[in-house]
Parts: sequence; structure tokens; C-alpha cells
Amino acid sequence: MVHPPLEFSDCYLDSPDFRETLKCYELELERTNKFLKEVIKDGNSVITAIKGYSLAVQKFSQTLSVFQFDFIGDSLTDDEINIAQSFQEFAGLLQEVEHDRMMLVQNASDLLIKPLEKFRKEQIGVTKEKKKKFDKESEKYYSQLDKHLNLSAKKRETQLQEADELLEKERANFYESSVEYVYQIHQVQDRKKFDVVEPVLAFLHSILTLNNLTVEMTQDFMPYKQELQLSLQNTRNHYESTCEELEELMKRMKRPSQIYKMHNFPMEGYLYCQEKRALGMTWVKYYCKYQKEGRVLVMVPCEQKTTTKQGPTQLTLKSCIRRKTESIDKRFCFDVETIERLVQTITFQALSEGDRKLWMEAMDGKEPVSLFLISFRIILWKQLNGQKDYPSNFVPSARLLNKGSMSLFSCSFIDPANPGDVDLHSSDWDVKTVTSALKFYLRYVCSDNLDIRLSEIHSLTYKLPEKNREMLEMLIKHLVNVCSHSDENLMTPSNMAVIFGPTLMRAKEETVAAMLDIKFQNIVVEILIEHCKKEKINHVCCSHGSQLG
Repeated sequence: MVHPPLEFSDCYLDSPDFRETLKCYELELERTNKFLKEVIKDGNSVITAIKGYSLAVQKFSQTLSVFQFDFIGDSLTDDEINIAQSFQEFAGLLQEVEHDRMMLVQNASDLLIKPLEKFRKEQIGVTKEKKKKFDKESEKYYSQLDKHLNLSAKKRETQLQEADELLEKERANFYESSVEYVYQIHQVQDRKKFDVVEPVLAFLHSILTLNNLTVEMTQDFMPYKQELQLSLQNTRNHYESTCEELEELMKRMKRPSQIYKMHNFPMEGYLYCQEKRALGMTWVKYYCKYQKEGRVLVMVPCEQKTTTKQGPTQLTLKSCIRRKTESIDKRFCFDVETIERLVQTITFQALSEGDRKLWMEAMDGKEPVSLFLISFRIILWKQLNGQKDYPSNFVPSARLLNKGSMSLFSCSFIDPANPGDVDLHSSDWDVKTVTSALKFYLRYVCSDNLDIRLSEIHSLTYKLPEKNREMLEMLIKHLVNVCSHSDENLMTPSNMAVIFGPTLMRAKEETVAAMLDIKFQNIVVEILIEHCKKEKINHVCCSHGSQLG
């Protein structure tokens, strides 16, 4: 809004137009004062909100910084290490941003609130004081003027002269207050153009500067963000690749009878042992562990006495025979002979028939053989061998092991002690047999050390038999060829490793730990693909291994 200018000469005339113009300026001054009050109030609200937000973010960053990931397994991949440190990185970034934000909050009052308060009190407040003085002097002057004009001309000359002097004095005071008031109005109107705008500009500049710093921090954070996103994607791919297998393993683990058939675990479980006590025979509960390699049976007593604590008993197994049902009143029993107790046979009771079978299979147990069956086997053996007398060390076998073409093929294809020459074009081998053997071979091409360094992979590659290494070279060269078209088929080395890692380096035992280690196997396959460059694996690994070894 544009107002007509106030001239100092108009103060002397004090015309109605002057008064009207003065009133417009007074209304503008009141509107400015009200505006400043609202700006100060809202500015304080903004500062309080920023401070509250900053404190909340700092609390959030502290919560992130104290959390630590716990991972399953003995070692971590680079992706897992990156993910484990992510919250500390997030917290550091947030704390750096909020440190600058708190500096803004601390300076906001000096930048915005105090200058506006100062202008409102010193400039607008002084103008209001000048207005009060102007109104007071105006009222006195016009009151004195009315009295002066009402004086009678018949008054004495001295009285009239005194009245004239008094009126002139009041006029001078009124004129002085009017001029000062107009001057102060001009001061406020001119100063508010910069005294009001400058604090707001400084406050906005600090906010924009903070935003600019935040943008710079964001740019600095981008490389880590991209690296973390790649780690998260790799971890997600690993999860998706192992989730289905883990679920299948869980379903199989729900059938306890299959557990020890699937793994080479030491046989463990509860058994009841028949022992002779003072009051007769009794059955004592033990937790037993059997190591097949050394044929060692460890018995840990479960029913501990309050007075004495018994330690585990270790026995060396000599033989194991199933106990005939009619020979004992208990079910699921079997007898064990040990080297430590040659005279005494130990009788155990399993928890079920299936559990007994597992224990007997682990201990190479035998079925009880009748005298008639022994004689029949001896006669049959002599007839087959054309002998009339059987050897003294003859032991009738209770089992027959049949190996099919698949087993023979796999052994000749893989066993380094008996490599053999396999003609893949021979019609004697079925296509399914060849492919199954190849898959079986790929599953068992594994290494004990899954270090990510190329030198270690080079060393492990040379530990493979020559035929295995040649087959691995053929496969990796094919995978490199597939990955070269990743723009079309989306099969990057990382994705290809997720697919072939579990196949090339599958563990012999299906366990949760083995499935968690697939991520390391994927890394090895990815490195082989990335550094093959369509050359021989041994050349590539050797060149890189010499640099990193």
C-alpha cells in the first residue's frame, strides 16, 4: 500500500489532510507491530520444533549406534560385515547433521528473535511514545486556543499579552511534538525495510546452509549407500536361494528316524542300561554318545545322586547284537560287548524300535543267528566254493552290498585313487546316469578353506585332481560366456554364483550351518567367474595369486 508523504511543513498547518495521512501511517504502524508479534511467536515455534526434532533424531541415532548384529556362524562375509556396521554408519551421519542443526538452533534466537524484538521495542515503541506526546500537546494547544479566542477584548492589555505568549508557547510545543512524531514515523517506515527483512534473511540463510551441508553429506554418503544396497541385495539373494532348501531340511528333520541316515553325526541319545544293584537288577538312564571312528561309547549318567556326582564312562565297543524279544521282558534291547568289560555283556534298551535300528546301524550291530541258520550258511558256502571243509576264520555275512551303474560310474569318475577312463559316448551309459554323475561330482567339488583372496582360491584350485580341475575350467568358461550377455539375460556373476554356488560346493552333510555357509561358496564361484576372463583358471588364479599371496 502506498501512502502520501508527510511533510514537516504540514505539521504547522495541521490540516485535515495531514491528520488523515497521519492516521494512515498509524494504522500501518499498528499492522507492522502485529505482524512482528506473529513472526516472533511463529519463529519461536519453528525453533522449538527444530530443537525437538533434532533431539528426537539424536535419540534415534543413539539407539542405532548401540545395537549390534549377531550372526550365525564362525565367520562373516564382506556383505555381512558391511551390514553389521551399517547402523553405526547411519548414526554417525545423523549425529553429524544434527550437530550442525543444533548450532542453527542455538544461533536462531540471535539471528531472528532478538533483532525483531529490538526493532519492535526501540522503533515502534518510541513511535508510540511520540504519538502520545503529540496527542497530548495537540490537546493542550487546541484547548488553549479555544480559551484564547474566548477572551474578551475588554481585558487589560497585560492580560491579553500574557494570553498571547501562552498560546504561542503551546503552539511551539505542539509544532515541536508534531515534527518529532512525523520524523519518527519516517524513521520506522524506512528502517523496517531492512531491520525486519535482514533477520528473516539471516535465519533462512542458516536453514538453507544446513540443507546445503546435508546435501553435501548425502553426496558423500552415496558410495556407502550403493555398497550397502549391493550387500543387502546379495544377502537377500542368498536368503531366497537357501530358504526353500532350509524349509525342506526342516521338514526332513521332523522325522527323527531319518536324521542319522542323512548325516555322519556321532550317534547320540538316551539309553537305559541294565545294571546290577544291591536289591537286584535295575534300569539306569544314560545319555550316550558313540563315535564310529574309534568305536568309543561315552555314557553320561542322567540320574545324579545328591551326595555324589558321577562322571561319564568311556568304553571301547567290541561287538553289538540285537537282543531276542523272547530272551528278555523288555522291548527294544540290544547287547554290547566292550574291551573294558570282556566278561560282562552290557544290555541297553532304546526308546523305540526305530531308535534301536539307528544305534545298531551306527555300531555295526548284527542280528542274533540261530544254530540252524549258521549250519545252513556254512553248507551253502562250501557248495558255492566247492569245498568240503570251511576255513576256521569263516564268518557268515548277514548283508549283501549291491552297487549299481550309478555308483560304479561315480566312483570311476570322481575317486582320485581309482580315476578310470570313462567313455561318455558309450551306449552302455544312460544319459540320466551321466547327468546324475555330473551333478554328484559338482556337489562334492568343495574345499576346506573358503578365503576370499584369489591366492587362496588359486591354491585350492591346484589341490583338485586334474580331471576335476579340467571340468571346473570348462564349467567356469561356460558361465563366463553366459555372464557376458548379462545385459540381456540379467545373469551377472553375482546372480550366477547364487545359482551355481550351492551346486558346485555343496556340503556333504545337509545342516543349517552348511546352508549358512553357502554364502561363502557363492563368493568363491563369483570370484572364479569374474577373474576367469575366458582363460584357463590356473593361469588366472596364478597371476592374481602372485599379486595377493
